[in-house]
Amino acid sequence: MSVLVYTESENGKFKKNAFEVASYAKAVADQLGTSVTAISFNASENESLGNYGVTKVLNVSNDRLNTFNAKAFANAISEAVVQESATTIIVSSSTDTKFLAPLVAGKLKAGYVPNVVAAPESTSPFMVKRTAFSNKGFAHTEISTDIKIIGVSNNAFGAHENAAAAAVTDYSPTLSDSDFSTQSVEVDKVVGKATIADADIVVSGGRGLKGPENWGMIEELADVLGAATACSKPVSDLGWRPHGEHVGQTGKPVASNLYIAIGISGAIQHLAGVSSSKTKVVINTDPEAPFFKAADYGIVGDAFEVIPQLIEKLKEFKAQNA
Repeated sequence: MSVLVYTESENGKFKKNAFEVASYAKAVADQLGTSVTAISFNASENESLGNYGVTKVLNVSNDRLNTFNAKAFANAISEAVVQESATTIIVSSSTDTKFLAPLVAGKLKAGYVPNVVAAPESTSPFMVKRTAFSNKGFAHTEISTDIKIIGVSNNAFGAHENAAAAAVTDYSPTLSDSDFSTQSVEVDKVVGKATIADADIVVSGGRGLKGPENWGMIEELADVLGAATACSKPVSDLGWRPHGEHVGQTGKPVASNLYIAIGISGAIQHLAGVSSSKTKVVINTDPEAPFFKAADYGIVGDAFEVIPQLIEKLKEFKAQNA
C-alpha cells in the first residue's frame, strides 16, 4: 500500500518539482506508515530520488514518451497505481500534471485536489489544505475516495533530503496506438535560461519600462540573480516580450520564492497569478499603485535609476562573497 509519486523530467533530467513532490510523498508515507514508490519516464539518475525518501523507482524507458502526452502518461501511471496497490498518488501542480491528473482520477475513480500547500492535516479523515479563490484564500478539503490524488503547489512544501536506498526497476506499461491519438507536432522552448515554472526568483517588467528596448536591464538583473524573466499581460499584448513570459491569472501562474515586479501597477488578474510567491518586491514610481498593497517590500522610485544601482550592489555583494 505504498504512496506513488509521479516525478517529472525533461531531457532525461529531473525537474526541481520532482524532488519537492518526492519529499511531500515521504511526509505522507510517514503519516500512513508506508513507503514511497516513484514512477519516472526516460529519466537518468533515478537513484537520486532516494535522497528524498523514495525506496522504489519504476523506470519507464520508451522513446514515444520523450514528449509529454497526457493520455499515455495517465494510462501508464494508472497501471502503476494498480500494480503497486497504491492508494495515494502525489503529483506536482504543473501545467502538464493538471492535464493528466484528471485523466488518472477518472480512470481510477479517485478524488483529486490540486494546489495543495501543506502535508495532510489528518489521514482519517484525509484532509489537505489548498489555495482557493485565485490564491486569495485557503480551503481545507476532505478526500473521501479510496484512491486519492494530491497536486502539490510549486515551492509550497520544499525539497527535503531524507536519505534512503532507491531500488530502480524497469517498468513497461501497456500502451497502444490509441494512447497516442493526440501528438505534439513541435515543441519550442527557450534554452539556456531559467524557466518561470522552475525558477526560485522571477524578475518581471511592465509598461513602466516604456518599451522593449529597455529590457536589457531586466535581463541583466535576472542574470545576476539567476532568475527567470517575465512580464505583465499588456507587455506581451504589445509584442514587447514573448507571450510565454506573460504571468498572471490569464498567463502563467508564479509560485517563486522571490517575485520582483518592476513598472507593474498590479491589476487584479496579475496579482491573482503571482500571489503564491513567498516574497514580493515592487518597484514603481506611483506610490498608489495597487501592487504596493500586496507587496512585502516596495520601492517608490524610477526603475531607470533604481535597477542599475541594484544591479551594481548585487554584483559587489557577489564579488565579496565569491
